[in-house]
Amino acid sequence: MTDAPIPTTATEGTEPTRASRPLLQQRRGHEFTRILAFGAARGENAVPNDDLVGPIDSSDEWIRQRTGIITRMRAGKDVEAVDLAETAALDAIAKAGLTPDQIGVVLVSTVTHTVATPSMASLLAERIGAAPAAAYDISAACAGYAYGIAQADSFVKSGIADHVLVVGAEKLSDIVDPTDRSISFLLGDGAGAAIVGPSDFPGIAPTIWGSDGSKWDAIGMTSTYNEWEAGAARPTIRQAGQTVFRWAVWEMVKVAREALESAGVQPSDLAAFVPHQANIRIIDEFAKQLGLPESVVIARDITTTGNTSAASIPLATHRLLDEHPDLSGGLALQIGFGAGLVFGAQVVVLP
Repeated sequence: MTDAPIPTTATEGTEPTRASRPLLQQRRGHEFTRILAFGAARGENAVPNDDLVGPIDSSDEWIRQRTGIITRMRAGKDVEAVDLAETAALDAIAKAGLTPDQIGVVLVSTVTHTVATPSMASLLAERIGAAPAAAYDISAACAGYAYGIAQADSFVKSGIADHVLVVGAEKLSDIVDPTDRSISFLLGDGAGAAIVGPSDFPGIAPTIWGSDGSKWDAIGMTSTYNEWEAGAARPTIRQAGQTVFRWAVWEMVKVAREALESAGVQPSDLAAFVPHQANIRIIDEFAKQLGLPESVVIARDITTTGNTSAASIPLATHRLLDEHPDLSGGLALQIGFGAGLVFGAQVVVLP
C-alpha cells in the first residue's frame, strides 16, 4: 500500500474554482403564501358520554366538567383514516377551485395509519388523482397539522410546488382501550385538509415549533410491537394527564405568545383562536393567559367532535368558518401540541 500523492500545486487536490464549475440552477417560488380552502370529514357515529362511562367507572357530568366533551364522532369499523382523509382532501381541493393534478405535494399528519410503511400520503395522492405529487407522512401527533402548514409554506415560497395539500387524519378509536381513564373518553375520528398556495399578500406568518423529549413518555403507546409479539397486550394510547395539562397550559402559552410576536400582531388583532382541541379547560386557560378580548372567536369543536389529534385544528377551523363566515380574511392563531412532546404554532389569514 502506497501513500496518496501530495498536491504539488495550488490547484491540485482542491475543489474546482467558481470560474471552472457550472452554476447549479435554482428555483424561485412565490413571495407570499396563504391557506386557500379547508375540507373536513368526521366519523359518522356520534358517541355520547353515557356510552363510555361504564368501563371507566365515570359519569357524563364528570367528563363534561373535566373535558367539555358532550359527544365525540367516531368512524365505523370498516372505515380507515385514509378514507376520511380522501373525503376531506377532495372537499378542500374543490373549494380552492383546483383540480387534483394541480397539487404538487401531499402531506399527511397521522399516528393511526394501518401500516408503518408505505405512507398514507402516497395512497391518498393516488386515490384523489394527485399522483405523481411528492407525498409523505408526518408523525408529529397533535402538532402535525401545524408542522405541515410550516412545510407547505416553505415549499411554495421555494418553488418546490405551487399548491400543497396538508391533511390531518386520524382514526383514534382504533387505538383506544375502553377501560383507560387517562385518554380513552377524549378521542374521536376525523380528517381535516387545507390547501396552501401562492398569495399576493402574507397569509402565513413564521412558524414557532419545537419539541421536549424529556417528556417523551407523557403520551404514547402502552407497548411496542416487539413486546406485543412477545405476549404483551395490544398497544393502545395513554397519557399522564396532569403532566400534559401543566405543560400545555404553562409552556404552550409561551409558544403562542412567541407566534404572535413573530407575526407582528397583538391578541386584539386576532379574529379567531384555534388551539388543538385537547381539553376545554386547557383552551379556556389559554384564552385567559393570552388576554384574548371577547371579540376573538375561540374554537371549541371538542365539545361535539372530541380530540382528533392531527385533525383537530383543521376540523375546528372548518367549523368556525361554516358557523362564522364573517371570519373570512381575518387572522387566526393556531397552535398544536402533543405526543413527543412536540409543538407548532403560527398566525394565518383565514380563507
